[in-house]
Amino acid sequence: MAKIFRITGQILKKGEPMLFRKEYKALKPEHALEILYSEFGGRYKVKRSKIKILNIEEISPEDVTDPVLKKLVTA
Repeated sequence: MAKIFRITGQILKKGEPMLFRKEYKALKPEHALEILYSEFGGRYKVKRSKIKILNIEEISPEDVTDPVLKKLVTA
């Protein structure tokens, strides 16, 4: 059964670090991290070495803030 993970971290690009918080549905935290690396690399052209992960936590479906993921979980 898939779980929901919230990943918080920083993108170290162009001087100041940018903070981010993303939520993904995955089987393991490692899978969620790979989805994040893939999305940031493809969409924002950020290399893995420029992404610093601060925290990965499993959250309950009630704590989801991403509207698309929330619809998937409640459906």
